[in-house]
Amino acid sequence: MSARGETAEETAKPSVPIQAHVIDQPKRKKIINIVYLIATLDITWMFLQFSVTPYLAKKLGFDTLWLGYLQTMVGLIQLFGGPMFGRFADIFGARAALSLSCSATIVFFLLLAIASSPAMLFLHKVPTVFMHVLPASQMVVADLSEPDKRADALSKIGLCFGIGMIAGSTLGGQLNTRYGETFTACVGAVGSAFSLMLVLKFIPTTTKAQATRTNKDSENKSKSIFNVGEITRLLKFPGVMRTFVVKIIAGLPSGIFQVMFSIIAMEFFKLKPEQNGYLMAYFGITSMVIQGGVIGRMTARYSEGSLLLLSIGISSLVGLAQAYMQNVFQFCLTVIPMMFALSTFNVITDSMLTKSVPSSDTGTMLGLCASAQSLLRTVGPTVGGFLYVNYGVSSIGLIQFVVNIAVFVYLLQRHFTKTAEQKE
Repeated sequence: MSARGETAEETAKPSVPIQAHVIDQPKRKKIINIVYLIATLDITWMFLQFSVTPYLAKKLGFDTLWLGYLQTMVGLIQLFGGPMFGRFADIFGARAALSLSCSATIVFFLLLAIASSPAMLFLHKVPTVFMHVLPASQMVVADLSEPDKRADALSKIGLCFGIGMIAGSTLGGQLNTRYGETFTACVGAVGSAFSLMLVLKFIPTTTKAQATRTNKDSENKSKSIFNVGEITRLLKFPGVMRTFVVKIIAGLPSGIFQVMFSIIAMEFFKLKPEQNGYLMAYFGITSMVIQGGVIGRMTARYSEGSLLLLSIGISSLVGLAQAYMQNVFQFCLTVIPMMFALSTFNVITDSMLTKSVPSSDTGTMLGLCASAQSLLRTVGPTVGGFLYVNYGVSSIGLIQFVVNIAVFVYLLQRHFTKTAEQKE
């Protein structure tokens, strides 16, 4: 893998230069840091919610099957909501998008606090159609960062995720144990209101590059956020469809493992709740180290195409190792390469995709990326449950190995073909 080599995606960059003349460098850094804080708080409140919903659902008579329906409902809602929200962000700007998302989160927690029946528990998931703080944060970071530093800037959001996961899980567990589900949900609502105040105070109306006359005319022509043609046209830009398909296909097996992990931890590893908590903290710390200190250095030395190949290759080996693991200690040995592969893969594909479209469309592109993750969460429980029940944990690992090695060979062959063409 050659250092700083060019990929097809990097060669054909229709991205408009960032708004160097709109927001000066110190102010851009301040806004990005505020966005990191907002993203950290949002993840904290979401993991705090994970300490409420399962216990409240059990009190309301939910079994494993109905909890699965609840999870699938969220996946479906966000599958369709992601691209629409991204389009909303591109049209109305960063402040409006983040304000909408934080407001929806407040409503989400208030409905959770008053949920007293199964119907109310389903109803409280409806606001998740607008709850896309992470994609909106990624859009702001992509808009305000230099193209060659974009992957490093986006990886810092992964660092925020690790911090929020640890803080939210710890805080949620303590509050729920001492004060109950209703109080914990109210804390989430208050915290989300604080995030909304940060948005209104510090986030500019728009973070897009200076709008040209053409961009304004185009916006006036297709202002509707439900314009499916405006969303799908992004897939026609050079390299976008290929990268997007790779993101879905290579990400599906690891996504299945992630959505099935709670069951694997309970049934295969026989972990108690506190032991599972320690394991989640290990995930969080590992993710923080990799996304905060490793990916930025890697992107400074190697091309995004090379890092994409590396992440997919490592992911295939992780799948092979997980196919033959027998205990939680062996699994822990795979966590570091697994988190490195996952983090690098997500950051690099997001960076490549946002560079391949105009800066006026980064929100919609990141919304499509978010919908890919929602698709994995939607089909993952069904596919993963079938594989686990009929063929065991090893089948999930073997499928990850086969799928990722196939994608790796395809990308490697394409890389060699392109190199040969350039030499001629």
